Amino acid sequence: MNQNFDIIIVGGGAAGFFTAINIAEKNPKLKIAILERAADVLQKVRISGGGRCNVTHACFEPNELVKFYPRGEKELRGPFHQFCSGDTIEWFEKHGVELKIEEDGRMFPVSNSSQTIIDCFLKATQKLGVQVLTGQSVQSIFKKDSIWKIDTRNHQFICEKLVLATGSNPKIWDMLQQQGHAIIAPVPSLFTFNIKDSRIKELPGVSAQVSVKVKDSKLASTGPLLITHWGMSGPAILKLSAWGARILHDKNYQFSIFVNWLNDIDLEEAEQLLKEIKQEQPKKTVAKKSPFEITNRLWESLVLASGISSETKWADLSKIQIQNLARQLTNATFQVNGKSTFKEEFVTAGGINLKEINFKTMESKLHKNLYFAGEIMNIDAITGGFNFQNAWTSGFIVANAI
Repeated sequence: MNQNFDIIIVGGGAAGFFTAINIAEKNPKLKIAILERAADVLQKVRISGGGRCNVTHACFEPNELVKFYPRGEKELRGPFHQFCSGDTIEWFEKHGVELKIEEDGRMFPVSNSSQTIIDCFLKATQKLGVQVLTGQSVQSIFKKDSIWKIDTRNHQFICEKLVLATGSNPKIWDMLQQQGHAIIAPVPSLFTFNIKDSRIKELPGVSAQVSVKVKDSKLASTGPLLITHWGMSGPAILKLSAWGARILHDKNYQFSIFVNWLNDIDLEEAEQLLKEIKQEQPKKTVAKKSPFEITNRLWESLVLASGISSETKWADLSKIQIQNLARQLTNATFQVNGKSTFKEEFVTAGGINLKEINFKTMESKLHKNLYFAGEIMNIDAITGGFNFQNAWTSGFIVANAI
């Protein structure tokens, strides 16, 4: 059975819905359908941000915003000048959803529930007459004359303009390859590091402001690091995993990192400070209290790792013990052995080669009337609402172009 539409959007996620709603608002006469392979739409929106939906980030300057995208930085500059985080806030307010900014810049619905975003999208599609068809797993896509034909298991759909917003769906990527598009093979992007090490074994839940480097690479980042039961997480580690997605994949997730627990104090400075403390408080026990902005538990662990007993007084520290401690504080080496997925926010680096997309319209440079929105492209960001912002911006631009 054939079903004819002006526009079909494949993918019932954030990018797909945002695109459909914006097209329908600009041109209510168009007949639009969203095809979703699952029984439910917007599933990733539901679980994102711990069920609160991290809608965007309070970074309002396009040239600053692009810096959060390991892949897509250059290409998104133009699009963000058209539709940035401020426009996202305004769009949702117009649609009855108020957002709030948290301390770290992430933005959530005031309701603290992703259901608010889902309800907003479902209400808008109903009001605008966009047909949402679930259980439609696309089997093939082909173009005849200037018409797109999409086969699902039980239907054939025909449309003039086709929008693919299918995220990291390998099946759709395969179909695009058959249409001549180049796909950058996907690798995981946001992940935490598995580390077994006696220095951190007893410290899950402890966090510190650090700088981290990956040995034998240019990869480095700063920010909060969180010690977990399986190793290390937190923004500093997630940033490394995003920027190093390809490099760390090639290393098979076996590599060493250097952690500076004092962030911007280097080895020489640390040694000097430790010598001064030795002069100032010779009678105090070294392991007892952290003289730096790291927790006492972490300090004690690093003191013991430097070959200093828990009873040692500052006065009794040898030159070598001071050097060891300075090294543990500013240049501690940890062996990473594998990765773990960060919460349920599974993000991949990979997708349609960005050279084959016109970023003024999000249209394929290879096929007229074929558009892309969201993570189907080789664009990904660090955690904090940036992946959603890419979905909103690309969806908005597709809608404008159509």
